[in-house]
Amino acid sequence: MKSRRHAKILEIIGEFPIETQDELLNRLRAEGFKTTQATISRDIKDLRLVKTLGSDGKYRYATASKNSSDIRSNFSSLFASSVSSIDFAQNIVVIKTLSGMAQAVCAALDSNEYKAVVGTIAGDDTIFVACRSGELALSLAEELKKLI
Repeated sequence: MKSRRHAKILEIIGEFPIETQDELLNRLRAEGFKTTQATISRDIKDLRLVKTLGSDGKYRYATASKNSSDIRSNFSSLFASSVSSIDFAQNIVVIKTLSGMAQAVCAALDSNEYKAVVGTIAGDDTIFVACRSGELALSLAEELKKLI
């Protein structure tokens, strides 16, 4: 079922300009898939989908390029246009984004596979990044601040 759903998600984002998880969820349900927003969120992460800026100026889901320089460029662009602030406490980096952009920024951040990062979690406009140490959190926060 998961592989069929993943294939359908890729088909949908290839055919339609999907801007939100809710839109994707509704399209999947229209195709007969019984799923939840939490499952869609995991699927987006599993498929390494990122939000890219379309020619109409709106962000939409797309598959991440396999080329690492393209991934870095897309990440930098998304990060710069979506993140409003970065701070840290102990070994946790806190990233504030525009409303609704945390999931996309978090997925893009995960695709960069920072060695300092143990794990991430995203809400609507906030991302928590657990780092291996306080020093690594400080270093990551400083590196990410350069992108905004």
